[in-house]
Amino acid sequence: MKKLAIVFFLSMLAYLPPGLAEPVRRVVSLDLCTDWMLTTHGKRAEIAALSPLSRQYPAPWQDGGWPIHDGSLEQILQLKPDLVITGEYNALLLRSRLQALGVRVEILPLPKSLDQIVTYEKRLLDLLGLPAARASVPIAATGTPVRRKRLLLLGPNGIGTGRNSFENDILERAGWSNYLPEEGQIRLDLETIVLDPPEAILWTGSEGNALANQFAQHPVLKHAVPPERWLTTEYWRWQCPGPWTWDLIRQLNAWLN
Repeated sequence: MKKLAIVFFLSMLAYLPPGLAEPVRRVVSLDLCTDWMLTTHGKRAEIAALSPLSRQYPAPWQDGGWPIHDGSLEQILQLKPDLVITGEYNALLLRSRLQALGVRVEILPLPKSLDQIVTYEKRLLDLLGLPAARASVPIAATGTPVRRKRLLLLGPNGIGTGRNSFENDILERAGWSNYLPEEGQIRLDLETIVLDPPEAILWTGSEGNALANQFAQHPVLKHAVPPERWLTTEYWRWQCPGPWTWDLIRQLNAWLN
């Protein structure tokens, strides 16, 4: 009877979802966004190493105690990971070589919309053997007023972000309207903005007097949209979609009042 029970248990493991059949013990990340997701949800003792990008772009909650690999095949193999996680566009050659050597590699496609963030987060939780209930709760879309305030998402070199973009989804979920009617990345015209300025500008570039910031620092633009209507957020929040995106939306929504 005991032998039959063991056989039944082993057969049931074959039907468990990926990530639950065998709990992971040593996880390696090859991508910045998966670095951040692992340090958000993973147990420090189970993370063998984060990607080298984590040293250059650490998330605010990461202290200096997280192990980081050098991106080489040799070092990753020395870490003996039982799970390697990466994004869909990063480390293409490295991950294919790891797969060829029999290392388990899981690819997490980045969310293309806000609705996909929860799916993305739950997939990571599943791989780590953690309950889906730990996933963040999305912010519901706000009602559409008669006329929403227009927000210009302004980046370096006078480039603005238009519609049909992840950034646009963030602005609209926060209750704003995108100042730009066009789609994608748009090279802005200073005269057009001055003649019809937005209610606010969200500056996503870095501080300083770099050439890339000259458009944003133009005195005519500063006169058209006064300083109190220039908004700033931490740049890292825009680098990778994740559970922290909901905090960004709350911040943008609070500025409407």
